[in-house]
Amino acid sequence: MKCIQCGTDNTLKDRTANYGRCKNCSHPFTFEPTSMTGVRFTDPFFAKAIADISANHTLFFTKKQLFYILNRKLQNKNQGSWIFLWIVFVIGSFYFFGYLGLSALLLVIFFAQMRAIKHSDSQRKKLAKSLIILGAITLVAGIFYSLGVNSFRSFVGSVVLGMLAIYLGTGEIGRSATIRQKFLISDRQLDEWLTSWIRVNNRIDKILPSPQQQSTPMTINSDVTAYSFDRLVVCDSAEITQMLIANNFHFENNCAILSITGYPQNIFDTTMQMLRRNADLKVYALHDCSPTGMDLLNQIRTSPEWFRDSNVTIIDVGLLPRQIMAASRGMFIQASPESAEAAKRLLPEIRTTLSTDELEWLESGNFVELESFSPQKLIQILNRSITNSRTLNSDDSHLILVGDPGSSMTDSSIYVNQTFG
Repeated sequence: MKCIQCGTDNTLKDRTANYGRCKNCSHPFTFEPTSMTGVRFTDPFFAKAIADISANHTLFFTKKQLFYILNRKLQNKNQGSWIFLWIVFVIGSFYFFGYLGLSALLLVIFFAQMRAIKHSDSQRKKLAKSLIILGAITLVAGIFYSLGVNSFRSFVGSVVLGMLAIYLGTGEIGRSATIRQKFLISDRQLDEWLTSWIRVNNRIDKILPSPQQQSTPMTINSDVTAYSFDRLVVCDSAEITQMLIANNFHFENNCAILSITGYPQNIFDTTMQMLRRNADLKVYALHDCSPTGMDLLNQIRTSPEWFRDSNVTIIDVGLLPRQIMAASRGMFIQASPESAEAAKRLLPEIRTTLSTDELEWLESGNFVELESFSPQKLIQILNRSITNSRTLNSDDSHLILVGDPGSSMTDSSIYVNQTFG
């Protein structure tokens, strides 16, 4: 394991002889892979995860965003060598066993691994592509083998197994973007790792604490409150709101950033007063793909605390089920009975904005959290939405108008991002 302080490589013998310290600079190692149960990793692995989620220590991030990136990296790190096993078994079975039965068994095992929810989407796609290649190998090698031994049974079996592997691999590539996943680690494990890391390496500069409510109104200079903003970003969580503010997104885009829960509480009322002065205000809704997230737009356009009886333009940045189902690469999809029940209780005015497929997806308990994306990615997506909204009615706009702006429910114009990320 390399020391993150000086870069010296230390073997297990070195680490043991120096009581868990670097043999060159005596810097302590935080993690010892040989003594870890379940997942195993090194100090450089953890340091790389922190560097990646913070864009090389330039962006603030939440603890859950670090949780997601660690989970993805550990999934990729622990992928088994199923391709090698397939080749060994297929070639070996040509000479020693009834190859068709053994190949069929290995096909089942390989496919089960490909569909396992512990694997990331990128892993499953790699496994699916490998299954296609291995199906072709089985097909070609089996045909030559069956011709050599003059066995029609082997010929038919090889064709069936090879084509089945190709079919299953191709089908998996087409559907892997909507498969549910599960975590390899827990919140408690991450808390323990963070405590150990900070004890050895001091603080992590860019990780954000939990958002704190500050109910005492902040005094803002009257010269400032006389102005307004061109844009408002509304998030469905205080955590995402805090992350965007910490990374100065509001300064760089002349926009206010608030959560639907009123965070930051100490400037919420004053900010809303300033926003209502701008008749050309654009509101960007950023939310989880969940029943709670689907309710965000409805609250913005119907609540008296927000923009009821207003003709404000609202851009739904996402996440939406249609964006997930249309994604060229998968997202970290989870599911829970609670989410399924909440989806079934969605208000009729919300349900009418969703397609049958979207409602079915939500009512199956599926959801995706914004914190599964890195700060850099979320900022890029918001920047792209702001750029696209400058040409709302042009033919090359990536936003589509939805709903009925003239309905009695609201006079707002609602636009939806066709893609997310």
